Amino acid sequence: MGLVVFDIGGTAVKYGFWSDETLTEQGQFSTPKSFDEMKEEMLRVVKTHQGKQIDGVAISSPGAVNVDQRRIDGLSAVPYLHEYPVFDELEALFNLPVTIENDANCAGIAEIELGAGKKATNAVFLVLGTGVGGSIFINRKLYKGSHLFGGEFGLLVSESDRPLSNVGSIVKVANKYEAQTGKQVDGKAIFELLEEEDSLAMELVDEMYWAIAHALYNVQVSIDPELIIIGGGVSKRKEVSIEIANRLKSLLEKRSVPDIMPVIETCHFSNDANLIGAAMNFVSLNLK
Repeated sequence: MGLVVFDIGGTAVKYGFWSDETLTEQGQFSTPKSFDEMKEEMLRVVKTHQGKQIDGVAISSPGAVNVDQRRIDGLSAVPYLHEYPVFDELEALFNLPVTIENDANCAGIAEIELGAGKKATNAVFLVLGTGVGGSIFINRKLYKGSHLFGGEFGLLVSESDRPLSNVGSIVKVANKYEAQTGKQVDGKAIFELLEEEDSLAMELVDEMYWAIAHALYNVQVSIDPELIIIGGGVSKRKEVSIEIANRLKSLLEKRSVPDIMPVIETCHFSNDANLIGAAMNFVSLNLK
């Protein structure tokens, strides 16, 4: 099976070709400002594969993807995708079958099918990026919920009423550091400041780890997965999953439920997870 695969993001659209469970010919273009420009760019990419067997187009997208209604609900950084018969329009454009799934769900599918979660029965995938997202797998099947908000962990709120996307992101930590010091930093710089034992960076990152751990505590006592997979840019740093696991373990011990501590692992596919998951989603839906 040959598939052209896209991963639509707020700043860039990544793409590639999926065949024989291998992702090749990867590239990207800047996220267009209108749906007409988006269609033009996507069609250009599809046409570059003329002459090959192309069975369809698989897309990873932001937003609450409503497969039954063949549209994308909710909100995202690409607003023109929403509340629009986007499935039908893209199928007519490419003259090919099109599948679309939420980006965090796609990344989770990749990890469950081929990556860190391929042996797990019940697992949660947590994406730590500019914001926080995720997906839930019960009996190895994606659980999307009654309103397609299953796995929207970034909306979990703490006692301070701040959503996890605002307190569990290294990007937000960098913003706070910059606001208090006037020094321009990014997430990478924050980790470099930790190595220099900068007290403010240490305090802010510690707050971030605790916010994530408290959120995962609530996830653990409500869903009870055996495995939590950490994805997103910070997952490349080995200490991140260790720091989160240590805090989650202490919270479970404090509530006298240490035996339900899940395994915490980092994701396997990193930046390619969305494209691979989009392809796996297409294959799954078209084998039914």
